[in-house]
Amino acid sequence: MVTCACSVTDRLTRVTGPRLQDFIKAYDVRGLVPEQLNPAVATALGSAFAQVIVIPDGATAMVIGHDMRPSSPELSRAFATGVAAHGVDVTMIGLCSTDGLYYASGARDVPGAMFTASHNPAEYNGIKLCRSAARPVGLDSGLGEVRDLAQWLLDRGAAHDLPAAHRAGGITEADLLVDYADFLHSLVDLSGARPLKVVVDAGNGMAGHTVPAVLERSGLPLEVVPLYFELDGSFPNHEANPLEPENLLDLQAAVLAHGADLGLAFDGDADRCFVVDERGAPVTPSAITALVAAREIAREVSAGVDPREVAVVHNVICSRTVPETIVEAGARPVRTRVGHSFIKAQMAEHAAVFGGEHSAHYYFRDFWFADTGMLAAMHVLAALGEQEGPLSGLVAPYERYASSGEINSRVDDVPAATARVRAWGAERGASVDLLDGLSMTSGPDEAYWSVSLRPSNTEPLLRLNVEAGDEATMSKIRDEVLRMVRA
Repeated sequence: MVTCACSVTDRLTRVTGPRLQDFIKAYDVRGLVPEQLNPAVATALGSAFAQVIVIPDGATAMVIGHDMRPSSPELSRAFATGVAAHGVDVTMIGLCSTDGLYYASGARDVPGAMFTASHNPAEYNGIKLCRSAARPVGLDSGLGEVRDLAQWLLDRGAAHDLPAAHRAGGITEADLLVDYADFLHSLVDLSGARPLKVVVDAGNGMAGHTVPAVLERSGLPLEVVPLYFELDGSFPNHEANPLEPENLLDLQAAVLAHGADLGLAFDGDADRCFVVDERGAPVTPSAITALVAAREIAREVSAGVDPREVAVVHNVICSRTVPETIVEAGARPVRTRVGHSFIKAQMAEHAAVFGGEHSAHYYFRDFWFADTGMLAAMHVLAALGEQEGPLSGLVAPYERYASSGEINSRVDDVPAATARVRAWGAERGASVDLLDGLSMTSGPDEAYWSVSLRPSNTEPLLRLNVEAGDEATMSKIRDEVLRMVRA
């Protein structure tokens, strides 16, 4: 292993200059270009990634992909230069979705780096890193050490002057888009579905690159109506963040105008997928989680697996419908904290077949426990195509409760606001769960409601999600809690 001629202590205690900690977050790198993230920073991060993750893990090669942002090719090449300086061979797979990068990492069993800022505005870029087989890298699993070593290199102007490996790694190119599409189709067969018309809003992001390869291939009974498939990192039509309702308006209108069976919206790096039904009504990610969970459990059972041995992971904000559906299928629900590192860790621990989050991240055991919005979309298309009814009818059994959606409140004193809500819940006899922020569920003397109140990791915000058995109860509980939060 090639390292700097300095001790670890020296690396961590003699840091000056630009602060990488300002834009290296819990799970990834996300910064302004070029003020924070530029070729020099990318080279230092590549060098650090090779020394902290790639070489200690015994890997001799890695893959790098990037999105459509104008800065992505240059930044990814600079990162590759830093990695290759340590004798690591790099395969540049070029334009891809984040789950396309996970495919490359998993299929080749090598670490990976994806250059993307997902749905962030055009002036941003970032990096999502993984170990071999798409295993996550976060602050608690190596990213902190990568950050600190890269900071040390930058502060000393040493990013280009490290002791070179005996043999510099090679940098080659490969296009894995068809392989990625073939692999997804090996997991979900769409060939037997009835003809479906689907509107897809790529938001000028990477779905414009991946959807044609996956959903428009010859022989599929799908008519795809494209919206904003042109790759454009300036996002000229709308922000590539379907979590925000205003970014679904064009898709909803197009579904109705074309008489489509459903609509799909992807975020900028196409790892999240949102669904609207034939009426243009959004289908909640919890309903999609429940639908896909039921399908994955059924597939395991059809293969002879005892359903009691099948686990499905969901986070604390998912609707009560999700664990209910899992239990009704005879399987085991596993509840975990919000965040992909927690979901993936729990999936690996329980060998879970599937995992879902309220934010429309969907994780699959057969996709190296990584998240892929495209595979979730294919499950929805397959489920719809296997029966004759509309999507609204198909998902109705999974839309059992009224939900507020996530409501963010900026507060001066997060602990005090949380304490007020907890005291209010105690007075009502609610049960309390502190797995991830404050979760409360109505007591035995009240109609069902639940509250999730989570602090932001980076801002003085509280994130509120409320669910109840009917719209009136949900609205009442939501308004009462918001008054306390914002008092």
